[in-house]
Amino acid sequence: MITFSPREFFSIIIEKVNSIRDRKLREKYYFIAIGGIGMSGLAKYLLENGYEVSGSDINDSKYIDKLRNLGAKVYIGHDERNLPDDCVVVASTAIKENNPEMQKAKRLGLKIYHRSDVLAKLSKMGKFFLGYSGTHGKTTTSGLSAYVLEKAGLKPSYVVGGMLPDIGTNAHSQDGKFFCAELDESDGTIVKYSPDIVVVNNLEADHLDFYKNGLQSIVETFDKFISNLKPDAKVLINNDCKGAVQLKGRKFITYGLNDADYIAKNIEYNEDFTTFDIYYKGEFLTDLKICLKGQHNVYNALAVFASLNEAGVDINLVKPHFATFTGMGRRFEKVCEFGGISVYDDYAHHPTEIKVTLSSAKSFKNRNVIAVFQPHRYTRLSNLWEDFLSAFGDVQRVVVTDVYAASETPIEGINSEKFAEELSKKHPAEYMSGDIKSVAKQLLPTLKSGDVVIGLGAGTITNLGKELLTLSRETVNAGK
Repeated sequence: MITFSPREFFSIIIEKVNSIRDRKLREKYYFIAIGGIGMSGLAKYLLENGYEVSGSDINDSKYIDKLRNLGAKVYIGHDERNLPDDCVVVASTAIKENNPEMQKAKRLGLKIYHRSDVLAKLSKMGKFFLGYSGTHGKTTTSGLSAYVLEKAGLKPSYVVGGMLPDIGTNAHSQDGKFFCAELDESDGTIVKYSPDIVVVNNLEADHLDFYKNGLQSIVETFDKFISNLKPDAKVLINNDCKGAVQLKGRKFITYGLNDADYIAKNIEYNEDFTTFDIYYKGEFLTDLKICLKGQHNVYNALAVFASLNEAGVDINLVKPHFATFTGMGRRFEKVCEFGGISVYDDYAHHPTEIKVTLSSAKSFKNRNVIAVFQPHRYTRLSNLWEDFLSAFGDVQRVVVTDVYAASETPIEGINSEKFAEELSKKHPAEYMSGDIKSVAKQLLPTLKSGDVVIGLGAGTITNLGKELLTLSRETVNAGK
């Protein structure tokens, strides 16, 4: 039997720790399409944990600039020469088999991880895992959770699908107890995660290119996800959502505006803020103030409050910061103002999301509200055509731009011009063709002081405000 002195034993332990650390530091990750909001967050988190990260994307962006500042090497354009021969490759479902970097990775036999595999790995680094899911609201709830924990000084770690207000990042690794993440269900990979607490905001038919049987398929996927959770995991569901209450497999903690464990009562909507009381199992728990608009954000705030309370967070520490959360990037975000015209940007690309976003526009009293809608994916427009036609009731005018294909091939008979024509039978609507710069050129001359423009969609519509502002300045300068 070999024996060691305490000094020798300590030296061996230190050597092992250093070996593990050095091995981790040598591990390389290469992200195909690193500049997206989700992929860039994962890359940033790995960089902060000492991993070597590189990647590529079609266009440069502010997210890529942040990664470069942390030491990442990023190429613009996809080329097999970019890819190291000794890396782990990370890709999303959107990356096609003919991508040259993907082809090289397969040829070399490199490990290829889906982005969900990386998030699952990060979530297992010893933190208390808070996961936020559902068809709508997961970016806002995960971001709000991370924000109030951060502002309370609890040093959370997080990877979320948008930029946190005032903090200016979508991911951060810290030494606090909690890890917050947005759990995407669009491609079924949500089953890979095992949170300690999970919130299911709502479930509706969406991503019908993957979920062939609509809501039934989505519920089945969530049932599988929930059945794989640890026995002591807690699941919070929106008890007012018909889809969410179809879930089975364990006893749920419920929240809502009617019959639930956590209930929001005495809701008061004001132009600049919303207040409500929270009751838990019939007993008054606290009041809450938020500056987000709309009933959907009452649900979002209630869900986050309930999840943190169930996680054992001192609510008095986080409560004040709910009132300072101004919303995630691209969630009813005011992007510019000129000549008395206000322009907002919103990621809404599902009929329900559009309805709740435009219902918030009711707070603009005596102002003309124009929705500029860029349909996202031909499959979504086709499958939810009738729902989209009834989604624009709270605005005075709708402009429909060309479909943002997101790598899909067009579907015969499904196009924006036809959609705008049908929509115009029940609502003032028109079609504007071309890229977003072209749309801005057509739209600007029709606007007047007092108008509110809301860009809606998950694609290039996010550039509408920038293009309108640039054109307005050019017009002013030309008139001098």
